Amino acid sequence: MLLDKIALALVIIGGLNWGSVGLFQFDLVAFALGGSASMISRIIYTVIGLAAIWCISLLFRDTMDKKD
Repeated sequence: MLLDKIALALVIIGGLNWGSVGLFQFDLVAFALGGSASMISRIIYTVIGLAAIWCISLLFRDTMDKKD
């Protein structure tokens, strides 16, 4: 499903950003969008958070095709 792939890509981007914060103390989103408190940065953080919530559902889905 396309929405699953988009959400997964956003979560991966968010994870890479958090990795750069942890390793280098560099927040790419804040750097690119004018600080972590700017409205656009907060929107990006929120979208990535919502994508993470969506990806939780991937853990509980039955992905096996059932053929009768």
